[in-house]
Amino acid sequence: MAVTKAQKTEILAELKDKLQKSKSIMFAHYIGMTVADVSELRSNLKKQNAEMKVAKKTLMQLAAKELNMAEPPDELLDGAVACILSYEDPLTGAQVAFKFAKTHKQVELIGGIWEGKLITKEQAVQIAQIPGREALLGMFAAMLNSPLSSFARGLSELAKQKEAAAATPAPAPVAEAPAPTPAPSSTSSEQAPQTAAPSSEASAEAPQA
Repeated sequence: MAVTKAQKTEILAELKDKLQKSKSIMFAHYIGMTVADVSELRSNLKKQNAEMKVAKKTLMQLAAKELNMAEPPDELLDGAVACILSYEDPLTGAQVAFKFAKTHKQVELIGGIWEGKLITKEQAVQIAQIPGREALLGMFAAMLNSPLSSFARGLSELAKQKEAAAATPAPAPVAEAPAPTPAPSSTSSEQAPQTAAPSSEASAEAPQA
């Protein structure tokens, strides 16, 4: 059944509204997915405040043009293409689609519009692999807690060492050994002056009484 002009106008207005509200827009191939797979992907996106929107290539281009966004070229929108729209965190739509594609090869990111500019397939995949807000907050908290916990462990260990040192009795002082008595010098006797014997001549010269 052909789409009437009024219906196209309505679809265009809805698409413009969704593109304008979105924080990021990713384009993805989805051909070959079952109805159940599409429902599962839509459900996963909805949990992250994102959405998968399918529209004709010409309407996507016209909506982007009227919103003064970068207009995706024909070669980027080749084949059946869906828009992955993220309404809160610009990363979530790409992350959900990328994760889903690991088990559903039919899903493939092929590019997108990021901060009003066109991005390539490679850039879209790189964005999808950036850790999300919650993961970044967890990493940041771990970085903050790590030095604090190490510092606390260091203080605790230091306190234990001080307590152990205080509980250990101090060693008794060691008595000093008496200083050795110096040995008599052998040269003192040799050098002592000797008393001279009275001279016989002096006694002979003494006057007689």
